[in-house]
Amino acid sequence: MAEYPTSNWVRNLGADPHVQVRVSGRTFAARARVIARETEAELHRAIADLFRKKYKWGEGTVVELTEN
Repeated sequence: MAEYPTSNWVRNLGADPHVQVRVSGRTFAARARVIARETEAELHRAIADLFRKKYKWGEGTVVELTEN
């Protein structure tokens, strides 16, 4: 989740959604996309709620990463 939709990394994903992700020493290729609140309200709300529960913050731009 990004604080602002104009964050450089979010704007970069708009130009090229192909990313490399590293989690716990594992690296893999993924594709990123912004989850729009207007068109995917239920998914956006579910992710924002998880962020609020864990980080006490959930107002921002939701980005989904899907492993290739």
